[in-house]
Amino acid sequence: MEMKLLEERIMRDGQVRPGNVLKVDCFLNHQLDVELLDQIGAEFYRIFKEDGINKILTIEASGIAIACMTARHFNVPVVFAKKAKSKNIDGDVYTSTVHSYTYGRDYDITLAQKFLGPQDRVLILDDFLANGKAMNGLLDICRQAGASVGGIGICIEKGFQPGGAEIRAEGYKLASLAIVESMGDNGEICFREPEF
Repeated sequence: MEMKLLEERIMRDGQVRPGNVLKVDCFLNHQLDVELLDQIGAEFYRIFKEDGINKILTIEASGIAIACMTARHFNVPVVFAKKAKSKNIDGDVYTSTVHSYTYGRDYDITLAQKFLGPQDRVLILDDFLANGKAMNGLLDICRQAGASVGGIGICIEKGFQPGGAEIRAEGYKLASLAIVESMGDNGEICFREPEF
């Protein structure tokens, strides 16, 4: 599927807010367009189907719907890191600290050890990639688990922030379906051609 569809949807329904914030909550991460998410999942499957993926990893909450729709194409389970240690996670957990640009604070993410281990080859998915802090937390959890990372799939990458370049420089297979090159104060959005 040609993911120009995602760029077109961002142009039509996305909102640029002060501070380089791109709001896509009417279709991607608050209200969900399930048909669009299914097409996103199909595209991630096309890109990563030869990479031996047996588990999809994301972070709550915005990544979960994307991961679930993608997992239907791979026919593998989804596991997600929780942003707060809840009382109903039993046993040992992997933990990593993430800095949130959006909320301006640090938080811990946790994942029960029983759901991720050296036998797993993981596709990490998320809605946005900007500074890469959440992604670094998920990569850290994979390192702790001894799991290998088969790929990283991002719906929207802010190409003018360093996260994507840093992750590519580390050698990961990173596919961003829409790469925002710049956003103007009057709402215009310029895209860079994705590499997949």
